[in-house]
Amino acid sequence: MSRFWSPIVGTLTPYVAGEQPAVADLVKLNTNENPYGPSPRALAAIREAAADSLRLYPEPTAQRLRQAIAATHGIGADQVFVGNGSDEVLAHAFAGLLKHDGPLLFPDVTYSFYPTWCGLYGIAHREVPVDDGLRVRVADFRQPCGAIILPNPNAPTGGALKLDGIEALLRDHPDQPVVIDEAYVDFGAESAVPLVARHPNLLVVQTFSKSRSLAGLRVGFAIGQRPLIEALERVRDSFNSYPTDRLALAGAVAAWEDRAWFETRRDRVVASRERLAGALRGLGFEVLPSAANFLFARHPAIAGESLAAGLRARAILVRRFARPRIQDHLRISIGTDAECDRLVAALRELVDAGSPA
Repeated sequence: MSRFWSPIVGTLTPYVAGEQPAVADLVKLNTNENPYGPSPRALAAIREAAADSLRLYPEPTAQRLRQAIAATHGIGADQVFVGNGSDEVLAHAFAGLLKHDGPLLFPDVTYSFYPTWCGLYGIAHREVPVDDGLRVRVADFRQPCGAIILPNPNAPTGGALKLDGIEALLRDHPDQPVVIDEAYVDFGAESAVPLVARHPNLLVVQTFSKSRSLAGLRVGFAIGQRPLIEALERVRDSFNSYPTDRLALAGAVAAWEDRAWFETRRDRVVASRERLAGALRGLGFEVLPSAANFLFARHPAIAGESLAAGLRARAILVRRFARPRIQDHLRISIGTDAECDRLVAALRELVDAGSPA
């Protein structure tokens, strides 16, 4: 701790991002990146945008991208907010929508950035336990609160709520803002975007990082009725009026418009997920149902820490969270079939040996 720090800095517990190591022949299944590259149209648009015009600031409101997203959903562009990755969009939501007199509710097993933002913005929060199957139960959120945020599908479990469950949540809390974080929705869950028209308290947040293979570009967006979007804009313009650069805007528009590329790669990831889930169950793993581009699995006889270490020794990275209830689970991003096969072969060795030796 430095004497030059502002008082809040010493109180923060920063989010720990997944590793991005430079290791030869690494099977990287730890950060839920798409195993397939972006649309060729997106890459071409980025190359075209890498021109003399980079000396100019980007268009601050991301108008063309907002229009493209709005056209797909049959809404106005003024109901769309674009930011530098969905994490920035969510951070603005925490600052502009989720701090109230009552506590913010979110699951106890969920995206671990949520408590970090609560600490940063001084938001009182309450963690609502998931059930013994690590599922979110809407009925458990039927309690007094200031706001609610839920990932759907949940991270790191991959479980998804049906749309009627989300609508029940909105009906239970008509006077509180509800944010649905849909980073993984394209891989098998129902989006809550159709509910926005009849629920003024609903904000839906999505990203280009996962299903559109643009994690390195940092583009996210939110959809909601105009007062919620205006709150995000006011926060953004008090922080950084040019959050999304020219290359990112060009690539994101092209990726969004290339629907065929998106659907083909998404379907391939979903097929690989089901194939990998079956292989893991064949090795004795308990695998949670997933509507995301990852699996959450544990072996009943081997500690998760040992398995993660054994995989790492074989140049395979997965994510493990040293937290109560889930310390023995591995979150495994879906890679190519060849990468998944290498993972399964390594896990077979570890299971047969009973240890990472």
